[in-house]
Amino acid sequence: NQSNATVGAGGGWCQGLDIPNELFLALGLLSLVENLLVVAAILKNRNLHSPTYYFICCLAVSDMLVSISNLAEMLFMLLLEHGVLVMRPSIVRHMDSVIDTLICSSVVSSLSFLGVIAVDRYITIFYALRYHSIMTLQRAVATMASVWLASTVSSTVLITYYRSNTILLCLIGFFLFMLVLMLVLYIHMFALARQHLHSISSQQKPPTAHRGGSLKGAVTLTILLGVFFICWGPFFFHLILIVTCPTNPFCTCFFSYFNLFLILIICNSVIDPLIYAFRSQELRRTLREVVTCSW
Repeated sequence: NQSNATVGAGGGWCQGLDIPNELFLALGLLSLVENLLVVAAILKNRNLHSPTYYFICCLAVSDMLVSISNLAEMLFMLLLEHGVLVMRPSIVRHMDSVIDTLICSSVVSSLSFLGVIAVDRYITIFYALRYHSIMTLQRAVATMASVWLASTVSSTVLITYYRSNTILLCLIGFFLFMLVLMLVLYIHMFALARQHLHSISSQQKPPTAHRGGSLKGAVTLTILLGVFFICWGPFFFHLILIVTCPTNPFCTCFFSYFNLFLILIICNSVIDPLIYAFRSQELRRTLREVVTCSW
């Protein structure tokens, strides 16, 4: 409906982007398999039973929920459209609300655990000697439980009162908070890596391994922020436009690309394991064992 309304406003490019359902299904299945492997590997290897990897495991579960909820919604809609599934309108609305709540909960929890991982890495770098006393297993469990509980409650409220601009502003504010938090923490860590490189260069020695490690860490932090902003930014910019200019021709034209923003969020669920999980040598070794069924 939005696509038809915006054709006259901005020409052909306002007709939106026709994304095939097969692409949604393929990306959703790929994300599901990747994150399922991460969860299985962390559960299998006792060396990975630490707060850091528990947070990565929770992020993988959140990304799995993003994929599962989007796949469930798409399959549900396709079955209804082709007449395979016949339901009363009231039941359809109820099912739609349940799926939307699951999607919202997975989005909020995924963003939350991205922030938790950033804080955990910050503590690891700047308070290395006190890390185990700061991030105890009890605190890690309490943090994970709090995130899941808050995500469930907030998503229920968001879906119930989704027409309220106040609710949308809360969600936008949450995203901006997480973005600023990660930006501040990663810039500080990036500055530390740069300072480390400068101190190595001033010694006029060629410690290639240390230099490569610092550069790798700095590049990783840059990639993290870039992926986070590219994948999540358009969706939340969409929400900002809904609040600020719902009837403006430019805004309504932007709305027609909503499916593209959903694809980017699913892509983030595909990329997260590559950044947070598969870069660990221990985890990669365990993943090979899981894939080859070497239990």
